[in-house]
Amino acid sequence: MIEIRHPGIEKLLDSTSVYDDIYQKKGILHRDSLYLLIIKFLKPQQNKLLLDVSCGEGRLVELANAMGLTAVGVDISMAALIKARKDRFSSFVNGDGENLPFESHSVDYVTSVGSLEHYLEPARGVREIARVLKPDGRACLLLPNAFGLLGNIPYVARHGEVFDDGQPLQRYATRKTWEKMISENGLRVSKVIPYNEIEIPETYRDAIWLLSHPRKLFRFLISRLIPINLCNHFIFICTL
Repeated sequence: MIEIRHPGIEKLLDSTSVYDDIYQKKGILHRDSLYLLIIKFLKPQQNKLLLDVSCGEGRLVELANAMGLTAVGVDISMAALIKARKDRFSSFVNGDGENLPFESHSVDYVTSVGSLEHYLEPARGVREIARVLKPDGRACLLLPNAFGLLGNIPYVARHGEVFDDGQPLQRYATRKTWEKMISENGLRVSKVIPYNEIEIPETYRDAIWLLSHPRKLFRFLISRLIPINLCNHFIFICTL
């Protein structure tokens, strides 16, 4: 596993202050299509409880509620949750993904979109997801590949180092390494889906965006040919 740790990041409070600064200045937000795909991969039933861990600005929570789920988001950054609380139909909790403020076996679905790799202890984050998940629940985890053919491989060729996205901690690993960490900490991987940062459009707006960016469209088409072990990210569908 490859780790990039910025100076002064030793405890949760160190990361919290950095994330508050990030969300106050620019934020972290994916396109709606990724969030919608993540939710659909869980094959959710309406009115079931979904927990989005490290929810950031809360867009996945908002979309899940619109799909008929009862969704809750948790994040360490109050600056992120201030943005998230603009949506009056969604619920958010200020909390740590390594110590979730939820009872054991209380949640039907858990999502973690590009978050575990930034934790002080990613394995502990997995254990917490396993703890709060109901026996018949499902989790969906997005994690980055150390050897993405459209990501780290060309970046290392140019710069001699893996990409640093500016977050306090960043880790990259292979599919098998992530799978081992997940399975050793209470979850079972039932399916792995490749993700190359440009997803099939799930909304009209995202379709127009993709068509209006020819280089992104070309990247999207090329990404369909890449073997799963060389994709940029892995989406792990997990059960207990």
